[in-house]
Amino acid sequence: MKERIIMHIDVNSAYLSWQAVYNLQQGSTIDLREIPSVVGGSQEDRRGIVLAKSIPAKAFDIKTGEVLWKVKQRCPDIVIVPPNYTIYMRCSKALYELLNQYFPIIQRFSVDEFFIDYTGMETNHGTAVEAAHFIKNKIKEELGFTVNIGIGRSKLMAKMAGELKKPDMVHTLWPHEMETKMWPLPVEELYMVGRKTHRKLNHLNIFTIGDLAKADPKLLMDKLKSFGHLIWCYANGIEESAVFNGSHIPMKGMGNSSTIKFDVEDRETAFKILLSLTESVAFRLRESHCCSSVVAISLRNSELHTYSHQRKLFSPTNVTNEIYRVVKELFDECWQGEKLRHLGVRVTDLSKEEVIQTSLFDEKCNEKYRALDESIDQLREKYGKYSIIRGIFADGEISPLLGGVGEEDYPMMSSIL
Repeated sequence: MKERIIMHIDVNSAYLSWQAVYNLQQGSTIDLREIPSVVGGSQEDRRGIVLAKSIPAKAFDIKTGEVLWKVKQRCPDIVIVPPNYTIYMRCSKALYELLNQYFPIIQRFSVDEFFIDYTGMETNHGTAVEAAHFIKNKIKEELGFTVNIGIGRSKLMAKMAGELKKPDMVHTLWPHEMETKMWPLPVEELYMVGRKTHRKLNHLNIFTIGDLAKADPKLLMDKLKSFGHLIWCYANGIEESAVFNGSHIPMKGMGNSSTIKFDVEDRETAFKILLSLTESVAFRLRESHCCSSVVAISLRNSELHTYSHQRKLFSPTNVTNEIYRVVKELFDECWQGEKLRHLGVRVTDLSKEEVIQTSLFDEKCNEKYRALDESIDQLREKYGKYSIIRGIFADGEISPLLGGVGEEDYPMMSSIL
């Protein structure tokens, strides 16, 4: 039996790189990748968080997930670009289609990550390293952005390899290289080790991935239950999940949320915000050819307390008006009348739209709504997302399509890769 060869392809600073390439194609003379810049919200309002940053921005210690007003304090001249989901999905699709020209087994792991099973393909494209350099350069030449490619015996090792040094690099992490390349790294750099687990491991005098690999599995099980055994396996390179073709793994869900620059105190304003968020989410559902069976909203008040409410639908849908009707009902059920600063809409339990059966409980006008959504989507796709908006947003108080990609939820790595 041949030993597995897995590649992990990860776009460098994906959202920022894709935005930079798009801007250059539209005639911009500034490459966002070459100046201190971030993708993450409105420059005027300074709302939101950093979703992606340029390499020059790292000199100011800017971190992904950091709030924008703090970023502006450290780097007043930084360029802040709001996210554009449509552009990112087009770039992701273009990358997938390019990879599909050369490799038969590709797993879309997130909007900017892909796994490739290269086992037994050396006769087609040369060694794994040669093939990785070829496809890396091909992506740069044809699509205009760079990627890192990691190579290993498993998906975990391939992903860890790709993180070793960025950007525009190819790295291997074979079993004999783990001790020198992976084990010296801080334990928090191991996939699945978050901040809480990091602190717990440090209390156990485990500071590097090598420390974790050499730790007593029984002690880890005692302190961290089954999760302790999982990360011990990962530290030792033990992970055997298969690479599945992307079409076989659906998204878990998707959502949009927004922090509002003023206190929301009335139901009418809240509904406008929720409609704007629903427009974005429903468009993304239809673009992904999916329908949702669960609709949820989340609310955060001025004291930063967050609560949510959700509902299971009779039949899956991706119709904006249907989802919005449920969103309004959920809001009325859970809003406690206090001032709100952050609202979110999320859909889960997704199914492919071609296998959806309509329910006897569906509204009679749903077909008209579906046709309307399809026409609006086509216009926005051709002329821009703000080319057609609902009249309720004409006063300019609320953006017609709130939210970004911060809550994008493609099938991310879980405890099983």
